[in-house]
Order: sequence, then structure tokens, then C-alpha cells
Amino acid sequence: MKSPIRPTDDEACALARELIATARFAALAYTDMTDGAPMVSRVALVEGPDGAPTSLMSDLSHHSAALQRSPVCSLLIGEPKDKGDPLTHPRLSLRATARVVRHGEPEHGALAEAFLAKQPKAKLYIGFADFALVRFTPLGAHLNGGFGKAYVLNADDLVRARR
Repeated sequence: MKSPIRPTDDEACALARELIATARFAALAYTDMTDGAPMVSRVALVEGPDGAPTSLMSDLSHHSAALQRSPVCSLLIGEPKDKGDPLTHPRLSLRATARVVRHGEPEHGALAEAFLAKQPKAKLYIGFADFALVRFTPLGAHLNGGFGKAYVLNADDLVRARR
């Protein structure tokens, strides 16, 4: 059987970066702290100043506590459009490590500015002491660019596409 994975090209890298750049939400998969089972949450998401996906989370959330304990995670980025088969719309399954950036840390200001530019309603709670920004460093990804357009991207592919 021939592999369904196409060679990664500039077009695939650009599509992956576009999905990150235009995202407002993502499904976050993480390891549950209680029993080690996988769990999924929906999180607000934006592209940070360096191109890395960034979210804002409360320390009170289950997924925030889990990421602080075990930062390896995955994000499903890309929403289906209003029409057509949802499985034919592009989506990116991004493997990443999460790093919490708290108030007072040097990069917090730039991340907060980028986050609020796309998620302005977060201004109501971004300053709360229990909220922190979470920066996701890509490790690699699987891109489904639509029917018959599957790619495997590494971290360099995702960085290369930012240029």
C-alpha cells in the first residue's frame, strides 16, 4: 500500500502557519493528572509574537494544572467552515510542550499584547493573579490540508513557514 503522506513542501508549511495565525480556539489534549488518561479541553488560542501558539489559562483549570505537571501536549487547530463536509477542511494536529509565562516575566507583556489583540474580551481577566499565558513550543505536526492532502511536519518546517 502506498503511503497517504505527501512530501512536505512550502505550500504545506504555509498552510500550517496560516492555521496557527488565524486560530481563535483549539482543542487541547493533555495527560490527566489523576489517572494518566488523555483528556481534551477547548482553549482560546492566538499566534504569539514569535509565531508560537499561545493561550491564557487560569491556574484553577484542570488542564492548566495538568500542563504544569506534564507539559507535553497536542493542539488540534482549524475549524470546519459553515458548508461542506467537516472532514475536508484543513486542520493541524500540533505536538508541543507548554510553558507557563506568569505576570512579571520578561516576555509576559508582549504575549499579553498579542493575546488581547485577537481575544479582546480577555482584558476582563488577563490581569487576575491566577491567570497566566501559556506558550506552546511546536515539536512537530500532522497536517490534513483537505481530502488526500496529508503531511508530516517537523518543528523546522513550522519555523521555516514563518519567514
